Amino acid sequence: MNLVLFDDPTIRQDLMPFTLTRPVGNLRVGILTLDQKWSACSGTPCTFATEPYLREKFPVSIASGPLYVNGALCPDDQLWNAIQNLSAGESLVAGDRLLAVNGPRPEKTAKATPYSGLPLWIDQVWKIFQHNGEQIRADFKRLTAGRNSQPITDPHTRVYQPENIFLEDGVQLHACVLNASTGPIYLGRNAQIQEGAVIRGPFSLGEGSVVNMGAKIRGDTTVGPHCKVGGEISNSVLYGYSNKAHDGFLGNSVIGEWCNLGADTNTSNLKNNYEDVKLWNYRKGGFVRTGQMFCGLMMGDHSKCGINTMFNTGTVVGVSANIFGDGYPRNFIPSFAWGGAAGFSTFQLNKVFETAQRAMERRQVTLAEADKKILTSVFEQSASERVWEKTT
Repeated sequence: MNLVLFDDPTIRQDLMPFTLTRPVGNLRVGILTLDQKWSACSGTPCTFATEPYLREKFPVSIASGPLYVNGALCPDDQLWNAIQNLSAGESLVAGDRLLAVNGPRPEKTAKATPYSGLPLWIDQVWKIFQHNGEQIRADFKRLTAGRNSQPITDPHTRVYQPENIFLEDGVQLHACVLNASTGPIYLGRNAQIQEGAVIRGPFSLGEGSVVNMGAKIRGDTTVGPHCKVGGEISNSVLYGYSNKAHDGFLGNSVIGEWCNLGADTNTSNLKNNYEDVKLWNYRKGGFVRTGQMFCGLMMGDHSKCGINTMFNTGTVVGVSANIFGDGYPRNFIPSFAWGGAAGFSTFQLNKVFETAQRAMERRQVTLAEADKKILTSVFEQSASERVWEKTT
């Protein structure tokens, strides 16, 4: 079977800044990325039908009769069965949205079958954290079915409902508290939880990641692979190789890859008047209502902030921004912005590459030419957002 996850153009824009540097189907929600979920269902790796500038890093394979699936969908048994039963030339739809097609192109066909279920769409950035808890539960079942957890051997670690806790090989625990009475806790290969950390499920810690001493992590939180986290985190998703290593609060937020939050960075996730939060939307070019009372920070890949940074409720930061200084920066910070509340200049590409390379070398990773091409394309695409360039 040749499973290809395609980008719906409208959904892709609604999921920026995260889809500026990856296909929709490569977003992480729960323990796994969307393509990893579909691979687990189908038993075969997925490829991507995405924007041309992303294809070198995220290639597509259509050599053996592709089965196209909308990359914004979370799989479940009913949906997967309906997709597998599509005959050649048949598509599956939900209202005006295309779910899947058994054909040469990702488009609605003459024979379109309405889907009888209720698909779960990750079609807005806040849905990444909104549905994270339920997706941790679903992925936990996928990953642990028929398998045995490694034992918890540390005598000073306190666990609640250990049957809901799964440790991969190499996990290290030291005098921490794991409370899985509220949801499962999954700890990836060679992950580490240090002394005094307190964690509530649902929670996922990726391969090689570290929870620092004294951390307080509430449920519905995912920490991706090779991250370092500390302080207080609630209902948030950190993608791979990102750090929030120090004290400070992160809530109802999504942090991309290769990001770093300086010591004592805090995000507001609730307005003082308890109104629903508005969030910058790239497709609209303005703010939209989320319908969420709680919504914090959406930060694109390679962005960073200095110590004591304060992010207001519902802040969106683009790719490769560098934020510092006192006061609250604006609620939308374009890609390649350098500065803060006092104003911005442009973080030029040569400096972006230097910073990214240094950060990645610390994790024994090289900034590939494909990544440079993606960042260059995003730099060009986002030029109109950097309004200060028009006045200099």
